[in-house]
Amino acid sequence: MKFVVDSGSTKADWLLFDKKHNLGIYNTLGLNPEVLDASVLIERILANEEIANLRTSITEIYFYGSGCSTKHSKEIMKTALQNVFLNATFFEILEDTYAAVYATCQDLQPGIVCINGTGSNCSYFNGTEVIQAVNSLGYLAMDDCCGVDFGRQLIRAYYFNDMPADLKSHFEKAYNLDADYIKENFYKKPNPNAFLASFLPFLITHKNHSYLQVMIKERIQFFIDFYIKQYKNYQEVPVHFIGSTAYLLQDEFKELLIQNQLIVGVFYQKPLDGLLEFHQK
Repeated sequence: MKFVVDSGSTKADWLLFDKKHNLGIYNTLGLNPEVLDASVLIERILANEEIANLRTSITEIYFYGSGCSTKHSKEIMKTALQNVFLNATFFEILEDTYAAVYATCQDLQPGIVCINGTGSNCSYFNGTEVIQAVNSLGYLAMDDCCGVDFGRQLIRAYYFNDMPADLKSHFEKAYNLDADYIKENFYKKPNPNAFLASFLPFLITHKNHSYLQVMIKERIQFFIDFYIKQYKNYQEVPVHFIGSTAYLLQDEFKELLIQNQLIVGVFYQKPLDGLLEFHQK
């Protein structure tokens, strides 16, 4: 049996499979070897009793994770996995971008791969390697057209009194919008990016409101102009999307992609939705 793991900093999804079947999905806390040492990684994996019971049954592990971009961090992750899965003989450890690439670019065909979830980025896969046209500076300067971005837009619209009265009323009922509470989450509590992204469900629920339709389409067009169009062949290869923001707004994404004469690729909420097929091949 084999595991494919898609790990962020807060949560990791573990897909158990063999050559023919999806055998189950398990969850642990996030496993980021840039911020956690091997002992903590091992502790987090073994905290899931079902995974712990599979320690001697797993033969291969394909791990895609945040913080797995350097040789040092990959070695830390490999050490942790070796100490948990005693009979595993094959380990592939790659940064999380490759999970999105392998999930969407089936048969390793070239394509532009966008991640629009809590954060966002955009890469080009040439069939062999991943190329990044824009180096992300994180949620303070970038992360456009994602949960963080839409959360920021909603809060600004509310505080600048630009949000229509009917929408404002719904927004006030859905969230604590006290300025001190918001600033505490921005500047004193951990994960302010996750706090901003927590406003995304409101946008999704009310996305058909004319005010939000304008906001959504403006942010998608910005992402197309400054991320996707960085690649010279952007109209020659399919453009794929991973992440809840793109998945839940895929009608709006597809409309703008077609208007910009782009080739619409696949939309997955999570990389695991496409990774199983890739690894079974």
